[in-house]
Amino acid sequence: MHTPHKVPIMLAAAWPPRQWADLTVLVAVSGGADSVAMLRALVAVKPAGDGRLVVGHLNHRLREDADADERFVAELSGRLGLECCSGRLEPASLTEAGRGLEAAAREARYRFLRTTAERLGARYVACGHTADDQIETVLHRILRGTGIAGLAGMPAARRLSEAVTLVRPLLGARRSELLEYLDRIGQPYRQDRSNLDRRFTRNRLRHDLLPHLAEHYNPAVGDALLRLARLAGEIQEVAARRVGQLKPRAVVEGRGVILLRERLAGEPEYVVRELIKAVWRRQGWPQQAMGLGEWDLLVRMLFGGEAITGERGEKRTLPGGVLAEVVEDGLKLERPAPGP
Repeated sequence: MHTPHKVPIMLAAAWPPRQWADLTVLVAVSGGADSVAMLRALVAVKPAGDGRLVVGHLNHRLREDADADERFVAELSGRLGLECCSGRLEPASLTEAGRGLEAAAREARYRFLRTTAERLGARYVACGHTADDQIETVLHRILRGTGIAGLAGMPAARRLSEAVTLVRPLLGARRSELLEYLDRIGQPYRQDRSNLDRRFTRNRLRHDLLPHLAEHYNPAVGDALLRLARLAGEIQEVAARRVGQLKPRAVVEGRGVILLRERLAGEPEYVVRELIKAVWRRQGWPQQAMGLGEWDLLVRMLFGGEAITGERGEKRTLPGGVLAEVVEDGLKLERPAPGP
């Protein structure tokens, strides 16, 4: 009799089964090795209870073999006795979004997973991101320019909506371990040829830059980036706790949001920026075009400084049509409704 493989054990440790024994979990499965390994490991460790696993698959229809991937996932789900919820996109809907293809596809995928989970009443959406994905994410953010939150990489869990939480139970597993697990249980998976397409930034990081850094600078560059993410995450947790303490007494919600200057005086700028970001996210305003310069502008408007007078009535329009205005008590943020 085979001893349990480390991948299911690792998954159960990262996401204790008792947390989802009686809950519906939507498992995001593309058909690739990572998500298939996660699905098989979840089935292996699923506890007894009223909860169920449901497979979710979005066919972006961007590759010739995308339909074959969809069929593979449906057939695998059937063999495992699981319901499979599939969705399809028109490729034109991604290119018309006015953003990069990678970003548009990712956004569409999370939107599909969120709406499917809400329809099913699923409390969790499980995604098969690995430690290798985390390494690539942190390196990409370093190259683009990022803050502490960006260095922390992908969180193990984050809210998709008030009712749905996305979890990444294999974020501590290396891709090589998942491949070994699949080989051991004799489980095939689909090969995504677009992962070799060097037009995509992440593929260039994976196949070119990381091997170059490992060969010429640090053989353990991946481990170094994971340590950096862990340390940054610990710092971010401290800031998040402070933001949670400040929010009830320093933020007034009504028609727009007001950050109270007096209640935030003396707080580190980093904490104030994180508070503004938390307010922004809670309002559901678009964040993609908001960079460090925009967040710093809001801090300066709140307190005054660097060509910002901080005088009452001073206004700026931010990405997404959000209006920032200096008011008597602090800074008001509001997104006016579009005109007729």
